Amino acid sequence: MSFVSVAIDGPAGAGKSTIARQIAGQLGYLYVDTGAIYRTVGLYALRKGVDPHSKGEVVSLLDGLQVRMKVEADGIQHMYLDGEDVTNQIREPEISRYASAVSALPPVRAFLLEMQRELAETQNVVMDGRDIGTVVLPHATVKIFLTASPEVRAMRRWKELQQRGICDRYEDVLRDVIQRDYDDSHREIAPLRQAEDAVLADTSDLNLEESVALLLNIVKERQG
Repeated sequence: MSFVSVAIDGPAGAGKSTIARQIAGQLGYLYVDTGAIYRTVGLYALRKGVDPHSKGEVVSLLDGLQVRMKVEADGIQHMYLDGEDVTNQIREPEISRYASAVSALPPVRAFLLEMQRELAETQNVVMDGRDIGTVVLPHATVKIFLTASPEVRAMRRWKELQQRGICDRYEDVLRDVIQRDYDDSHREIAPLRQAEDAVLADTSDLNLEESVALLLNIVKERQG
């Protein structure tokens, strides 16, 4: 049996998780937020007090690392670290930097790659991240590169933080977005880039509903 895989790549703050989750729900596919998986590893590194840029220090943690993904009754993908639900903790701003650092390490990517591919081989999925269409699922049925301007992405992130009671300055959030873009696109292993056969979707001027509609149309057109 052949399964459909939708790969959505793009920079931090482009709305990949929110949009991919809604698309998966409407299509009846499993939503896989790969960024959350790397964030969980980043959280583990932070808790263990290791340098996330140190290959040796991070690799030493992998043997004892237990990461699990489960879609709960609320329809949301929950991440579990050693049995603890860390779905909310991995969204803290500091974890973004840790996630970017550990995801650049080849042993970490190899450790999680098979887990991601196995999901796509056993069911229809919508998977989002930084290198889904280029590395994780190079033969995905549909590939989309979702983006928006840094200013728009920073504003969306800033508003999200405000709603959660985190009062970071917009300028600081924008600086973090720009730095994350640079780090993700300049790393040696699986840098952020648009796959040659991916459709570019810029949502700078679109609201959430319009963005979801745009990507759903792309998926349906690409599926024929």
